[in-house]
Amino acid sequence: MNMRNLFLFALVAVLYLGTGFFQSWNLALNILNLGLLSAIMALGVNMQWGYAGLFNTGIMGFAALGGLAVVLVAAPPEPEGWAAGGWGIMAGLAFGIAVIVAATQVYQRMRKGALRNLALFVVITVGFFAYRALFDPSVAAVEAVNPATAGNIGGLGLPSILSWPLGGVLAAVAAWAIGKVSLGLRSDYLAIATLGIAEIVIIVLKNEDWLARGVKNMIGLPRPWPVPYEVDLQQSAGFLEWAAGYGFDPVSASTIVVKLLYAALFSVVLLAVIWLSERALNSPWGRMMRAIRDNEVAAAAMGKDVTGRHLQIFVIGSAVVGFAGAMMTSMDGQLTPGTYNPLRFTFLIWVMVIVGGSGNNWGAVLGGLLIGWLWLIVESVGPGVMSVITSAMSEGALKSHLIDSAPHMRLLTLGVILLLVLRFSPRGLIPEK
Repeated sequence: MNMRNLFLFALVAVLYLGTGFFQSWNLALNILNLGLLSAIMALGVNMQWGYAGLFNTGIMGFAALGGLAVVLVAAPPEPEGWAAGGWGIMAGLAFGIAVIVAATQVYQRMRKGALRNLALFVVITVGFFAYRALFDPSVAAVEAVNPATAGNIGGLGLPSILSWPLGGVLAAVAAWAIGKVSLGLRSDYLAIATLGIAEIVIIVLKNEDWLARGVKNMIGLPRPWPVPYEVDLQQSAGFLEWAAGYGFDPVSASTIVVKLLYAALFSVVLLAVIWLSERALNSPWGRMMRAIRDNEVAAAAMGKDVTGRHLQIFVIGSAVVGFAGAMMTSMDGQLTPGTYNPLRFTFLIWVMVIVGGSGNNWGAVLGGLLIGWLWLIVESVGPGVMSVITSAMSEGALKSHLIDSAPHMRLLTLGVILLLVLRFSPRGLIPEK
């Protein structure tokens, strides 16, 4: 990286250090961890848009699938739920997949015409009602078991860190299914498909209580190794002695240590993703992807499988987003479907890529750290800033409205930052080489 890029990263580091010195280190580290996770997601989107020009508006859905992976892997199993109908649910899902495979075979093997249409209608209709007959009673039985505290089948009870690769796999499978249908068509079809699928994923998570307790939320998910719980540190004589030796309050010290461990763990993953991304981008494969992005017709004329390569990069980028989504749920210790919204998990990630510089991996990281800091710090300091601005105003409805709306200043701030970058550096703060 050149001196300008190093200066930009140093400036972002100053922002985080200033937050720690002038507000609190807990806040600074919390923002840093979310910024690191956002930077990983931005790298995944940058692969799709910066390498291949694919417009993915379903980032929220892929992140949610990563969160679901944590529940499936790390949550403790619910034996009563499995006994009540867990195996019936598995049988119903297996039957549903078999119906889809059968319908696909009918479509591919029979000649086009009325007979094929009739056969498809029969397979799909009969299969649907048979699937519901297997699936619905089992779901009702599982959700009736201790619904206030359980009502689901739980997970495998394995270490949380094992769920991160599965989060990438779930997102990759969903991306493959979307890409097989939408890629090769006009780019707006991909945007529509990914947006719709993302909303469907969230709706499923909210309504299928047997899977992850729906809107009742899945809480108490275990932390990844080697991150301990604050209460365990506070009960450790060695840690208490260490904190007292440096004059730290045990509660604050334990919280900071936990967040530092998360930051170290996330930084290792981020550096690994950057290294792999840089190797891929500067390889013949990366040059081919950029050639396809710049001129699909010319690339196809040279014998390149444009649709196949688009599907490949779409799956890889989505897997990175799903991986980061699993990391975020592990850090939170809970899966709350209601918190997934397009503003935070789609629009904000796109702003990070655009501001940082699409097509440049380091630009995506810079955008993730910078916009991640702005997103949270403006919400924190907004009420105070608005109180100062309105201090000379007389008490009334307008002043109250401005103060109450202060947290929304981050939307205005992001809009201003985006406009300034597009005006003075339209290729981003660190543009593609």
